[in-house]
Amino acid sequence: MALERVCKTVHQYSKNPIPPEDMTKLLEIAQDAKRVKNYVYERFGGIGGLAKLYPGYTVQNEMTGSGLRAELELPSVYFYLAIFDALGDIKSQWTRTKSKLSRLIARNEGLTDEEKHYLRFLLKVNNAFEAVLNQHPMELPKAIEQQYKQLAEAVDTEKLHRYLCRQVRKYHGRQHTDLANGFSLSCKAYRYEDGGIYIATKEKRKRIFIPLTDKNQYNSQIYLKLFPQENRVEIKVPVEVAVRVHAEYTGQVGVAFGMFTMLTTDEGRVYGEELGSYLEEYGGWMQEQSRSYNRNRAENPGRKKYRAKKARYEEWLHSYINHELNLFLQTEKPHCIYLPKFPKPHVSGVNRKINHATAIWPRGYIRGRLLQKCREQSVKVVEVMGKDIGRECSNCGEMGEKNREKGMFVCLVCGYAAEEKTNTARNAKKRGIRNGIDAMQD
Repeated sequence: MALERVCKTVHQYSKNPIPPEDMTKLLEIAQDAKRVKNYVYERFGGIGGLAKLYPGYTVQNEMTGSGLRAELELPSVYFYLAIFDALGDIKSQWTRTKSKLSRLIARNEGLTDEEKHYLRFLLKVNNAFEAVLNQHPMELPKAIEQQYKQLAEAVDTEKLHRYLCRQVRKYHGRQHTDLANGFSLSCKAYRYEDGGIYIATKEKRKRIFIPLTDKNQYNSQIYLKLFPQENRVEIKVPVEVAVRVHAEYTGQVGVAFGMFTMLTTDEGRVYGEELGSYLEEYGGWMQEQSRSYNRNRAENPGRKKYRAKKARYEEWLHSYINHELNLFLQTEKPHCIYLPKFPKPHVSGVNRKINHATAIWPRGYIRGRLLQKCREQSVKVVEVMGKDIGRECSNCGEMGEKNREKGMFVCLVCGYAAEEKTNTARNAKKRGIRNGIDAMQD
């Protein structure tokens, strides 16, 4: 049986500073790729482009005939990848719009259950959704045509179509980017050799050579990110790795996340205890840098040292997070992890240093790295409802009180007292198992 595989991103870094003339050539490609993407956003990002998004060859053919590639003199290895990158962004935007509309429909008390069911059908079926927005005849596959007719007979379709169009006009926006700090490359646009990578430019038969810090070689689509202020580049390579299965990973662990202590388990063990102090230091430094920059803005102070130190802070932060997540998995050996949906950032208070630390709390990065590592190690992750999960007593189920200053939870009914995050983690595990989400049964 073939091993299950998962995609992960590998990073490569330039070894030496990039010569200014080479960086200029790379930035020119990035600028052209940005223009291509914005052209696609504008032309196909609205409701008129819905019918052309899948599988995307219609867009590719129209872009070929637009004359834009000849105008930019951009090699096809960059031109078509920029098109499909933009198409991916447009599809993601439509997914977000549909999710927003789905939530609005569910909360709309003026709609009946039949009307909500009909609208959800339109959101789910691309052909039906596109036909309503563009006022085209409804042409559906025979397998679902009868289902549509039954739903349509029970509602006022014209009224619901107008409602859907109004909501799309209100919430869906076309994308635009001002960033020109990177671009995608196909295998034909580069080759690994001589301890580095040769990258094709807009000049025929001329490539830029970039020495790399490692000798690894890959054969897939890659993304080149440019850092012109620092004269360096970073290469992001998607690779497939085999999912590892650990026979000793048998536990079920409830966890709670926080800003000052990154992760706490239902047994009270903590990982990432230094995260809060680091964020306070980092936030304080950024606050001071902002004040210093604003005081001297008239003198146009440079930002090269600022960007370099900020990058070092973020590199250290990401390294620390990954180390602690690895330690968590190796120590707990979980088969399944139960976690509440990530908390919202704390409301700003009177302590500006804490406010800056909260602003840079890398909640999304922590969650993304945990999910990726769990996929690679065949560990299941289950999110549970987070409402009142910190106020509920994990011992008796009644509502208790939290002392934020001391970080403790106390139940006024049964007297149970525990560290606040430990109580939250215990509730996460209880809710997951109580709701029948027991991964040990798989």
